Amino acid sequence: MLPRPVRHVIFDLDGVLLDTEPLYTQAIAAVAARFGKRYDWTIKSQCIGRGTMEAARIIVDALELPLSPGELVYERDQTLVPLMATAAALPGAREVAQALAARGVPMAIATSTEAPLYAVKAASHQSWLSLFAAVVCGDDPRVARPKPAPDIFLAAAASLGADPATCLVFEDSPFGVDAALSAGMQVVALPDPAMDRARYLGAHLVLASFAELPSFDALGV
Repeated sequence: MLPRPVRHVIFDLDGVLLDTEPLYTQAIAAVAARFGKRYDWTIKSQCIGRGTMEAARIIVDALELPLSPGELVYERDQTLVPLMATAAALPGAREVAQALAARGVPMAIATSTEAPLYAVKAASHQSWLSLFAAVVCGDDPRVARPKPAPDIFLAAAASLGADPATCLVFEDSPFGVDAALSAGMQVVALPDPAMDRARYLGAHLVLASFAELPSFDALGV
């Protein structure tokens, strides 16, 4: 089902393992509303998977907000950080991670989230996120460029001691898929239902959820 055997697996966090994307939308929409602006899918779809400051710059420009990207992130975080402490696991995420761990497959998380906010998101999920051998965040010094550059996935592979060609990535964003492909990895895409599937043509598999994931044997894991 995949052209190469898989020896290592790397997961994006937001929209793949944890159901955080609606929380980002809620927090940014609250800031935009204070200036009489509406943060909607036409803008959100260009931000999913990007680095924090790059996404903030897109939002500020699109909505013509009287804020710098850094100020938007600060204002967003006043609402976002408490919300992130309540983020739920996406259906099937825990079970897939546990099944891979049971097979002895080394796993990493590669997230554009900065380390302090990752800690907030992960705090209530340590019973299974502790199965991951490595976590690479967007503020890791090895990540000079955000997705769609391959830096974060190459750093995750290095943390696992893995050849990128042996890695399988689970991603929800087109920019993340492009980043993984640029890193020489195979990719399973789990898009937001509203995202145009044409933006995932490079992915090796496109699934609606983990429920559609073929068996690991079929995937060559």
